[in-house]
Amino acid sequence: MTLRPWFAAVSVVVALSACKKKRAADTDVATGFDAAGLAVAALDAAPPIEPDLPLPEVIPVDPPRRLWTNALETEAAFLDFSKEQGGERFTKFVVDLKSDAIYYFDVDVYRVHKDFIFAELYKKPKTKEAVRAFDVNYTSKKTEFLMCYLVHHLGPDKWTFAFWEGDTATAAHVELAYRRMKATFFKGAEIAYRPDSNFQEHVAKQLTSIPVITNDKLYKDSVYQAFNKGTAIGVLRVVPVGAKEEDLSFDSKEIVILPESLPDITPVAGILSETFSTPLAHVSLRARAWGIPNVGLKGASTTYAALVGKTVFFEATDIGHTLREATAAEIAAWQARTAQAKEVILPPANLDAVALSTLDVLRAKDVTAYGAKAANLGEIVWSKPVGFAVPPGFGVPIHWYDVHMKAAGLDQEVETMLADATFRTDAAARKKRLDALRAAIAAAPLEPGFEDQLGAALASLTGGDEAVGVFVRSSTNAEDLPGFSGAGLYDTIPNAKGKAAVAVALKKVWASVWNLRAYEERQHYNVDHTRVYGAVLIQIGVNATAAGVLVTVHPTDPAETVYTINAKSGLGLRVVEGKKVPESLLYDYKNHGLRVLSRSDEDTMLVFDGKGGVHEVPNPHKGKPVLTNKRALHLGSVARKLSHVFPPDRPLDIEWLFVDDDLYIVQARPYVVR
Repeated sequence: MTLRPWFAAVSVVVALSACKKKRAADTDVATGFDAAGLAVAALDAAPPIEPDLPLPEVIPVDPPRRLWTNALETEAAFLDFSKEQGGERFTKFVVDLKSDAIYYFDVDVYRVHKDFIFAELYKKPKTKEAVRAFDVNYTSKKTEFLMCYLVHHLGPDKWTFAFWEGDTATAAHVELAYRRMKATFFKGAEIAYRPDSNFQEHVAKQLTSIPVITNDKLYKDSVYQAFNKGTAIGVLRVVPVGAKEEDLSFDSKEIVILPESLPDITPVAGILSETFSTPLAHVSLRARAWGIPNVGLKGASTTYAALVGKTVFFEATDIGHTLREATAAEIAAWQARTAQAKEVILPPANLDAVALSTLDVLRAKDVTAYGAKAANLGEIVWSKPVGFAVPPGFGVPIHWYDVHMKAAGLDQEVETMLADATFRTDAAARKKRLDALRAAIAAAPLEPGFEDQLGAALASLTGGDEAVGVFVRSSTNAEDLPGFSGAGLYDTIPNAKGKAAVAVALKKVWASVWNLRAYEERQHYNVDHTRVYGAVLIQIGVNATAAGVLVTVHPTDPAETVYTINAKSGLGLRVVEGKKVPESLLYDYKNHGLRVLSRSDEDTMLVFDGKGGVHEVPNPHKGKPVLTNKRALHLGSVARKLSHVFPPDRPLDIEWLFVDDDLYIVQARPYVVR
């Protein structure tokens, strides 16, 4: 009997064990098998000897697997070649236009089609020249390959195939890809073509024999959407349909079911909204900062009626949720976890600055006197922007808020109110006291000398034309801080016209320092209320034809080079309210791909009223893209520039608007993620 050397056997065991891993650094290009699979042949080539040592145990291993296949005949095979991300499980495939061959490849090994094609089909390096020639395959004049995605949308349990959103494949290309995929994919899966861009939606209208489903329909037909994942324990509460927002108050230990998104909600433990919102609505931004689960779930109040009033366990994931009665052990562990106090320290306030300074002289360093909104816009203006404008404006420093409060004796009222035990413990009493304080701030007269300065600064800004409307916006020292966004806490008054109207609007914005939602949010983070001051930004109003928010990060995968965009027709005030679905886009700033996730569903839009303020008009653009490709790509390139104006380690939350094709930036703040 002849035996193989012990060292040869050990080498084979190690090599075969490596086959368990899906990734393969060294592949037999002729067969697509892992190189370790070739080690078996070496066994018979080893010279026979009698070993002096016992042989080690041979560990059974799975047979080597290919990095690609020409067919996925079972769902198990699909699982082998796919990965899950953001509530979707996907693989990718390539169709060779010359041979009609189809290749499904392992997306854990090759992240993009191009990598697979160069490594496995071309078998040559990706030089710049080779890539430049290859990229014709992303156009309508493809010479060699169709490159597609095959996706199982786990929440709605629907299957789609798609091209990269920047691909300009023709209807004939879509039909060929569908035919080859259907012939080689397991039976029983109903698969529809999913157009991902404005161009692809146009192509989809030319298809007659292929089922089509848009991202917008997938989104709006879904029963569940996770806007922020996480786990929480709290008392389940349902807010009834028709409840007046001004009458509602919440407890931080509640998990609430809302009939629709509630932008003014105060801190809670978890949120389920029966009407879908958007990841960039104020309520979503604040839920993300609070670190709480926040989902859209149709029919939640009916489904969980039996749990109302009970302490429940709530977990939200990309593809589903759990809501059930909590155990005693879970409640105890949660109480121990949440007992750790949060605290946000405000930077020292600068009460010495008195000038009503224009944006072109303000810089980021002026934040302690003029607030983050004005200071950040000043920094953008100083950077000499190209391709967009910042509407002119000036900042009213916190000094004048302090003067106003002291002149009316309201600083003493604040001190007394904060020390009142009833105010601190009784939600109804607290709301009533804050309402009274805001009314007193709005009613108190402005200091005469300051009122004259305000009138002069306004006249300089508008050229003395009282028909020119301005936005009067909060810019407090208690927002846009590390770990504390303050998004949506304070008020904005749009399209104020004339000195008298601006003076009234200014005092309303000052008063919003004491909005219930602002007080409760600061209390949640143990912010010292006595150190909070209201600065104000007064800025020329722009009657937008489209407006919205862009965040310089992907909603589910921060590693992606993708920006998230929400857009609506008209003024952007309702984008951040989150009560209606906006147009949602993903923009990849590296390859300039633009993917459409949803379309705006609003019948009306907001425009300036000639007498001041805003009013609704029928939306003439309903059913059409809010952002054309040209505008979206322009916006994305400008956002890329802005990301270099501020510290690179913090993503930005940018408010923007268009008037036709002219772009304006009206805010840039840190995007706070807990």
